[in-house]
Amino acid sequence: MELLDLVVISKALFSVALASAVCYVFHYYTRSWLRSQRLRKKLCMQGIKGPPPGFVYGNVAEMQQIQLKAKKTRNHSEIVAHDYTSTLFPYLDHWRKEYGSIYTYSTGLRQHLYVNDLEIVKEMNQLNTLQLGKDAYMTKALQPMLGNGVIRSNGQFWAHQRKIIAPEFFMDKVKGMVGLMVESTVPLLKKWEAMIDAGGGLAAEINVDEDLRSVSADVIARACFGSSYVKGKQIFSKLRTIQTTITKQGFLFGLNGSRFFPNKKVSNLEREVELLIWETVKRRQQECVDKSSGQKDLMQLILESAVNEAGVGLGKGSPQKFIVDNCKNIYFAGHETTAITASWCLMLLALYPEWQSRIQAEVAQVCNNGLPDADSISRLKTVNICIISFLICLL
Repeated sequence: MELLDLVVISKALFSVALASAVCYVFHYYTRSWLRSQRLRKKLCMQGIKGPPPGFVYGNVAEMQQIQLKAKKTRNHSEIVAHDYTSTLFPYLDHWRKEYGSIYTYSTGLRQHLYVNDLEIVKEMNQLNTLQLGKDAYMTKALQPMLGNGVIRSNGQFWAHQRKIIAPEFFMDKVKGMVGLMVESTVPLLKKWEAMIDAGGGLAAEINVDEDLRSVSADVIARACFGSSYVKGKQIFSKLRTIQTTITKQGFLFGLNGSRFFPNKKVSNLEREVELLIWETVKRRQQECVDKSSGQKDLMQLILESAVNEAGVGLGKGSPQKFIVDNCKNIYFAGHETTAITASWCLMLLALYPEWQSRIQAEVAQVCNNGLPDADSISRLKTVNICIISFLICLL
């Protein structure tokens, strides 16, 4: 009889707990949904409209349908089109044509405001308030890649990190890195020349994308870790693996359940990266102490600034965590972006051979032995014009 009573009580407690959990989830979801709808209503009262959202997923289903349709109807000639946003985010372009340059849309419980008005964007960029920043729901999935570094942080913590890191990227410091960039690029040019010579003056195919990614990573590794740049390349290889693993988890729409559960592979790589970064920084520090006059690399300089500022504004971690996280940030901020921009420049130069000839003539005139340095780069007017034009096309 007593055992039966225990079973009945256990079932009753379980039923109560389950009912309470369901009620809590329903209450939370309903409250969040109503909050999202109130925000949408306020925007509508200001004349800002958008596609009507569904109850659970908002406009996500429509976003996926538009993207799938655009993928099926895409023309290969669009690859060289400057309007890349209509290819990458066709739903944003679709709604812009229907609702104008400012509209609202929803992804589940979150209401988004799309702004494509130049004057409003300028006004937003001029705001100095620290209340604006990166929303946690967007950056949470990127935590293994970026930690709490300057790209992912907000508010006072972001401001303090920027204060420490920014001086190391002032123009006089960047000029000192030009030699590192040349050292990394020359072997690539020789590789391409050898491929062309082997083909009798014409290479059948050169995969510039992967080559430029390697050069970009090599430059960052040399700048960050100095003579230990080989170890830096190992670190960046692991970071690259973390990046590709995370981007396969449905990051764009945020509905793939795998992003909410720990990924053992990513966790292991994250620990390996943190250990390698810190070991490399400490080894370089010891080398400089032993040599007494060794040239300090970027990570050491940032670490010294972080140590000097310890206790002032690093609230979310130690100098060790600071340097590890921002090493990741420097890699992701400069690696893929630089490689893609360089690939885009080469592609457009291939489309306009007359500009190739002008650049070749200018480089031959300004640069000694065809290799640039910090002084000659500022005199490459045609090169600067092309790069600025290419960046404007990307924007």
